Amino acid sequence: MSGMLGHRAPGESDGRREHGGDGADGFTVARRRMVDEQLIERGIRNERVLAVMNEVPRHVFVDPAFVQRAYGDHALPTAEGQTISQPWIVARMLELLEVGADDRVLEIGTGSGYQTALVARLAANVFSVERVPALLRAAQQRLDQLGVRNVALRHGDGTLGWQEFAPYARVLVSAAAPRVPEALRAQLTEGGVLVIPVGGPKLQHLEVWRRMPGDRWRHERHGECRFVPLLGRDAWREAPEDDG
Repeated sequence: MSGMLGHRAPGESDGRREHGGDGADGFTVARRRMVDEQLIERGIRNERVLAVMNEVPRHVFVDPAFVQRAYGDHALPTAEGQTISQPWIVARMLELLEVGADDRVLEIGTGSGYQTALVARLAANVFSVERVPALLRAAQQRLDQLGVRNVALRHGDGTLGWQEFAPYARVLVSAAAPRVPEALRAQLTEGGVLVIPVGGPKLQHLEVWRRMPGDRWRHERHGECRFVPLLGRDAWREAPEDDG
């Protein structure tokens, strides 16, 4: 039976305005350089995405051993064999997701909580599912530290989504799947957008699925990427072997 951490009432949508500022944290220049050199120069154009990438303190979400590398152009290892994605790929997924200020967002794969914090500044409410309890607890602590109030976290199988609060205007999956899990499609509202890496264990493509009237779907395939595997009932049952 799935547990839940940090569940707050869905009506607390104005919490995204209460996030603690990072102020003079010593990384302001590094964050600005990340946005200018890694995001804008490489084609990220959404002003809201650029703004939140410049606001959220990425260094809070990385292992202390990697704090000085937090704003570099690379992914970084986190606990339990997971990673915090390269800044550009995070920004690209958020740009493709097209989050509106009034949207309810389902996130699959809380991880460190970094992407969760970004989405929380873009959306009204975020419902995030993570299968690894230790990651979920650490993410909750970081989000609480930053004063994030519009996020609910749950321990469970992300491939099944979070039916209790469906439907969602946006669904964001931060692990690679061999296909789009049916439950995530079913929990997306008409007119909604789902972004997910789809492919094999070594290489995937970012895919965007839009639910059209009459239960029709529009599918777009974007650039190559590489994510950790999505484990669960409707993805991989166990981590696929990577032969190199």
